[in-house]
Amino acid sequence: MVVKLSKKIHKRESESFNLRAIGIVTILLVTLYSCKKNEDDPSPTAVNFNLKTWSVNSIQGQSTNYDVSPNPSIRLRFGAAIDKNTVSSNVTIKDKSGSTVNSNISYADADSTLVVQPASLLNYLSKYKVSVGNQLKSTNGGNITNPTEIFLTTSIDSSRKFPLISEDALLDTVQRRTFKYFWDLAHPTSGLARERNADANTFTLGGTGFGIMAIVVAVNRNFISRAEGLTRLQAMVSFLINTAETFHGAFPHWINGTTGKTIPFSPNDDGADLVETSYLVQGLLTARQFFNGVGAPETDLRNDINTVIDRVEWDWFRKNNENVLYWHWSSSNANGWIMNMQIKGWNEALITYVLAASSSTHSVPKIVYDNGWASSGAMTNGNVYYGYQLPLGPELGGPLFFSHYSFLGINPNGLSDTYASYETQTKNHTLINYEYCRQNPGKYFGYSDSTWGLTASDVPNGYNANSPTNDIGVITPTAAISSLPYTPVESMKALKFFYYVLGDKVWKEYGFADAFSLKDIWFADSFLAIDQGPIIVMIENYRSGLLWNLFTSCPEVKLGMRALGFSAPYL
Repeated sequence: MVVKLSKKIHKRESESFNLRAIGIVTILLVTLYSCKKNEDDPSPTAVNFNLKTWSVNSIQGQSTNYDVSPNPSIRLRFGAAIDKNTVSSNVTIKDKSGSTVNSNISYADADSTLVVQPASLLNYLSKYKVSVGNQLKSTNGGNITNPTEIFLTTSIDSSRKFPLISEDALLDTVQRRTFKYFWDLAHPTSGLARERNADANTFTLGGTGFGIMAIVVAVNRNFISRAEGLTRLQAMVSFLINTAETFHGAFPHWINGTTGKTIPFSPNDDGADLVETSYLVQGLLTARQFFNGVGAPETDLRNDINTVIDRVEWDWFRKNNENVLYWHWSSSNANGWIMNMQIKGWNEALITYVLAASSSTHSVPKIVYDNGWASSGAMTNGNVYYGYQLPLGPELGGPLFFSHYSFLGINPNGLSDTYASYETQTKNHTLINYEYCRQNPGKYFGYSDSTWGLTASDVPNGYNANSPTNDIGVITPTAAISSLPYTPVESMKALKFFYYVLGDKVWKEYGFADAFSLKDIWFADSFLAIDQGPIIVMIENYRSGLLWNLFTSCPEVKLGMRALGFSAPYL
């Protein structure tokens, strides 16, 4: 029994040993297989990664970067080491046209940071895009999870683009070049002013009034001879008398320069435009006072101008004797007053009420001015903006043409009535506009004490009445330059910046381009009569007061302004 039990125990121990041996062999085989597999496939599991942070010249994390130096350093920090073989096709700098800029790329932080720099200087005042593409990979084969675009706008080249000249010479240069708009682009027969340089078919009556004043300046400055100016004006006035379509003596906004027929400004603005007519009459009266010779040609011109002026039925535009003037009358709609737009202040139309009161044939009484234009005092403001009190008008003053169009002829210096000091109004309106741009609450690139001026003008893809309450980042040169009589220091600084620093980006064949945006790197290729005219005229009023002196010397204007309650040293 003892022997049999011993054999059984030995057998069990042998079986246990064999099982342990099999287990050990199995483990060894699994380990060997695993090692062999790792030798065949050494890559660790791929892990996706992201662009964690970036900077442009040490400025962190801005998708849109302005005022960037021409040699920027773009630092990209990723969440993994980058596969260098995927960098050149996925990390790029491109210009606005889409062309790739040659770049140098260096690595840091164990290849998880890329430093990108253009191989040569970028262009000043230009747009570029830095792209991190979706095929960028890490060294372990991971994919980027947040492909990114970073936008750059480079800084302004502050060098002077034209030789320095005296201020008088600069003002001569600006006036002479801008005058070419009205002289070279005028209709070959009628002499009327184009609405804009690119449109040879549409002619503007208000802009023609500004152009007439520009001719007076050009004769006075010897840009053209007196005989040349007289001949051009004779053609213009003859066309206005004999050919141009009128409605109760008032002219339309736009006209065909050959036939004299109305070109509709809008569906129901296809007849009389009393405000545009007033700008034309303002110019005609100024020319009448300038061409004061005793000979037959200048005498006939003055008589013809009076014919045009006396035909305007200002009082008819009261619409059934209301105590307000109406802006439009439609020639095609059964209800001619369908637009129903009353001329109420404060805006660009003060000149309309002054001329209506000054008419020797169709004048309006003071109650029309008080109840209509002034709305019984409702046009007053009185609030303070940027430290300047604004007597009249909307919040922050509105676009600057409010202080230009009527004051091409009306001298605001020392002028006042029940409602305001117009010297204060025009000056403070301009200073508010200047301070708004200088302080730049909208953070628009380029706005400064040298780049300012918001008024109606062309804008990218359209037209806009730019103002502090309607600001899209567009500067219009006429705004600051035409304010020279009000803000000579601030306006001269802007004029010099436009001319010397921006240079041929804005200084072109007919003077300064209509508008520009440094934010968008956009420069208009257009010129508008209603923006070019005030530049010539207001520079001259700043230099000599010529147009102010001529217009306010009109006997009927003196009488009309006194009748409305104005007082000034020249009345």
